[in-house]
Amino acid sequence: MFNDITTDAMIDKIRNEAQYQQIMGLIEKYIEKAAEQGGFHALQKAETKELERLSLLAEQYEDNVLKIMPLPVATISSVVQQKAKEMRLNQHKLAELFGMSTSKISQILNGKRPPDV
Repeated sequence: MFNDITTDAMIDKIRNEAQYQQIMGLIEKYIEKAAEQGGFHALQKAETKELERLSLLAEQYEDNVLKIMPLPVATISSVVQQKAKEMRLNQHKLAELFGMSTSKISQILNGKRPPDV
């Protein structure tokens, strides 16, 4: 069943979304095979090597094109701004919610003042 897990052509770099999806499909097949057979130790040496190669290709594409990792560190300001946007709150309503002046909330959101929480 899994003997046909191979790429049509040896891909040395993922160049587009279609190739990325193809590689991810192959990775999933190797993972399914390992799961069905009790673990990655059940894969043949060539399969393990190919899984590692495909995983590295996917990781490079995700890092360089999709920018998945590393995840950006969220600041308090960015989290509050995102939540205010989701709740459709302007700075005045946000200030009321936090019980502070609009000028203080503005300074915090613009990074000119640290939050005092």
